[in-house]
Amino acid sequence: MAILAETWARLPAIGRLALDAVLPPQCLACRVLVGASGSVCTPCWHQIEFLGRPHCQRCGYPFELDQGADALCGVCIRHPPKYDRARSVMVYGGVARDLVLGFKHGDRTHGAPAFGRWLARAGGELLADADLILPVPLHRWRLARRRYNQAALLATALAAITAKPTHPNLLRRTRQTPTQGGLNHRARARNVRGAFAVPAKHLDGLAGRRVLLVDDVLTTGATIGECAATLTRAGAAGVDALTLTRVVRPES
Repeated sequence: MAILAETWARLPAIGRLALDAVLPPQCLACRVLVGASGSVCTPCWHQIEFLGRPHCQRCGYPFELDQGADALCGVCIRHPPKYDRARSVMVYGGVARDLVLGFKHGDRTHGAPAFGRWLARAGGELLADADLILPVPLHRWRLARRRYNQAALLATALAAITAKPTHPNLLRRTRQTPTQGGLNHRARARNVRGAFAVPAKHLDGLAGRRVLLVDDVLTTGATIGECAATLTRAGAAGVDALTLTRVVRPES
């Protein structure tokens, strides 16, 4: 399916029309027939909660009221994240959750080009500063089971749109960790501590460059934070994060 998604993205318009005639395009969320491949039907679209300003300047947590361009949420004030900034396309839940789960676990990788466009719009300010786009990596055993890294597909789609370089193997997950599901922030941080590394052969290519990390979901930020810390220690000038969705809970 990943190969099919990449092939479709490279097809000229007439080729896409021929492919659509054989495989009628479906909504990325509910699979109802739609007018164009890689799109979402109108009812599903209206159920997605897209994110924008006002938000925390650091982590992108949405605010109900505008508190100023440099305002920080309570979590970032108490526990500053290891990354510089994070932004997300939409709130994780409902239709957005279905999109992510279908993309991540359901082989519905043909959504990658559309998701790349959404990421480019949501992450404009981060992309302007980025020298390199990197996906959050999967451990090789999990990658073998899943057959593709959804974050790498997103990073590749975003790089194709923005002409920014990407390197799917620069950051590696060296330790297979249990799933983060059901863990609180502290447990998630412990779970991924020391789980990432930059191979020595890639250090020169990273030194002094600003990195944009890409992933499908931002929950507590533990995984992205550990990736950012690893990249910073390896010589990155700064690390931002851009995700397709993020979990939004009331601030405690």
